[in-house]
Amino acid sequence: MTENKSPFPFDREKSRQDGIAGVIKKICDFSAALLGLIISSPILALTAVMIRLTMGSPILFRQLRPGFRERIFTLYKFRTMKEARDEKGNLLPDQDRLTGAGKLIRSLSLDELPQLFNVLKGDLSLVGPRPLLIEYLDRYEPGQRKRHLVRPGITGWAQVNGRNAITWEQKFQYDVYYVVHWSLWLDLKILFITVYKVLKMEGISQEGKATVEYFQGTKKAG
Repeated sequence: MTENKSPFPFDREKSRQDGIAGVIKKICDFSAALLGLIISSPILALTAVMIRLTMGSPILFRQLRPGFRERIFTLYKFRTMKEARDEKGNLLPDQDRLTGAGKLIRSLSLDELPQLFNVLKGDLSLVGPRPLLIEYLDRYEPGQRKRHLVRPGITGWAQVNGRNAITWEQKFQYDVYYVVHWSLWLDLKILFITVYKVLKMEGISQEGKATVEYFQGTKKAG
């Protein structure tokens, strides 16, 4: 397990998920993820075949992400982009690497399905702040780091309130709201809204972007 070197005092910060309700959440997460994998297995297989035929290998996208209390884990998603690079060996912009099949997979949120394996492993919850890039850790404001006081999730309060169509600052405000006001009922509400949002295909990408722009840090006023 990667050592947590964060300056944020996670060892002294209590989480609303530390009690009995948190144990219930973990049991529900594991049970729902297992059932979800069984039910969605034909979709998983078809998506894997589509990626293999249109983009080749690998089928899965793997990346290290910070999770609960900023402990590092490997996130799994279906691959939606080619590994196309320029003459210097740098990856091309997202819009140049995102394939037609990738756009379809993303629009239906099928790329998220392999994260059910992360839920089974205990890295993720069904509901929680989305796990972001490791390089973002040094760019957070102190209050924004509180998003790591709970396990990250496949969907979250920020995702049902705009997803990639809102600013980074708004996302973090929603994430911290979730951490402070968490309850099993809030999780249930988020799951129901998520189903509605997926069916409407809302907030999949940021306006003018193929996916979403990188977080450069919170802009200071003045």
